[in-house]
Amino acid sequence: MQLPRRLCLLGAAAAAATLGGCGFALRQPPQFAFRSLYLQLPEGSSLGPQLVRALRFSPSLRVLLLPSERASADAILEVRSEQREKIVAGLNAAGQVREFQLRLRLRFRLITPQGRELIPDTEIALQREIGFAESAALAKEEEEALLYRDMRADMLQQIQRRLAAVTSLQSGSTPLER
Repeated sequence: MQLPRRLCLLGAAAAAATLGGCGFALRQPPQFAFRSLYLQLPEGSSLGPQLVRALRFSPSLRVLLLPSERASADAILEVRSEQREKIVAGLNAAGQVREFQLRLRLRFRLITPQGRELIPDTEIALQREIGFAESAALAKEEEEALLYRDMRADMLQQIQRRLAAVTSLQSGSTPLER
């Protein structure tokens, strides 16, 4: 009985040493050049609560939401618009819809309280294709909701990567601009 247990422990230790040696590490929260971030979100934003939750996961960042806190923030993320679209992408010979294109767009910019742009007005646009069958309308509705949820998660990751790419509050430069 002791031998299999020891073999398992030895195997686990070897696996951990191998993974650690190759540079493998669990994904860590992004590091930002600012300590506090004020979020200015549009009224009724569907992405807003998820963005707040994702940014609060970073232990070194204070997320501010009250308008009175805007001036005390190191940086201000202005979400200018958020748009969700569903467009007919294909029809069959009888003129019935066979395919939709789902789109999610977000425009934002990152500035300092003094108005200096750290990230200029930027748009992230994502799209997914979804087939449609009248006989499976309910299932396709659920699939559409899952695709929108997937696009929101992808968009949140893209926003966080762009915020983490800001290297200084003074220059407003990102690695891509150098």
